[in-house]
Amino acid sequence: MGRHVRAGARRASAARVAIAGAVVVAAAVAVGGLGAAHSGGTAAAAPAAATRTVPAQAGPTPAAPRAAPDEQAAPTTRSRPQPAPSTTAARLPTPTRAAASGGSGAAPIIQPAPERVSGTPCTPTARACVDRDARMAWLIDNGRVVRGPVPIQTGDRDTPTPLGTFSVQWKAEQYTSREFLTQMPYSVFFADGGIGFHEGRQDTPSAGCVKLVHEDAVAWFDFLQIGNEVQIR
Repeated sequence: MGRHVRAGARRASAARVAIAGAVVVAAAVAVGGLGAAHSGGTAAAAPAAATRTVPAQAGPTPAAPRAAPDEQAAPTTRSRPQPAPSTTAARLPTPTRAAASGGSGAAPIIQPAPERVSGTPCTPTARACVDRDARMAWLIDNGRVVRGPVPIQTGDRDTPTPLGTFSVQWKAEQYTSREFLTQMPYSVFFADGGIGFHEGRQDTPSAGCVKLVHEDAVAWFDFLQIGNEVQIR
């Protein structure tokens, strides 16, 4: 029995040795395979890395074929952008009244010349008209001369007959000047200070009145009424 035990032990030991050897051989084979694979890959990669690719030299680009005259593209016309229509209403200039002092920036308004009675310097609203420089006078009815021109005498440089438009204030067939103590028949007063038409000498100036010969003084006295317009130009 002892021999049998020892024989079995030896067989078991031999089996273990055989198994260990097989493992070592298998490991060696595996390591060898990995090394070969690594060597083969490196060798294969080396020629590839050593290969140099030379790019082909670019030659001249061939010109595009010219189109026939009827195939040529029409020239492109670039249109300018049109401005968008304004939505703001145009502002019209506001009419302005010309300043009396002639201020800048305002166009002067030209008034038409007033209509004048033919042959006189006065307008149709006048009932009696006097041209002081020409020393002439007229009676006017509805824009028409009914008497005149007739000669008159006016004031001198110290006491001139006033210019302007007046109205008959009052009348006196017989009147004596309180200042000069002179007779003034057929007086028709139209301005302050006792200025009016009356009969008087034609060879001397007046103190501001309009002197007429007798016939004309009577005509002026009869024709003119209180409130009638008198124009001295």
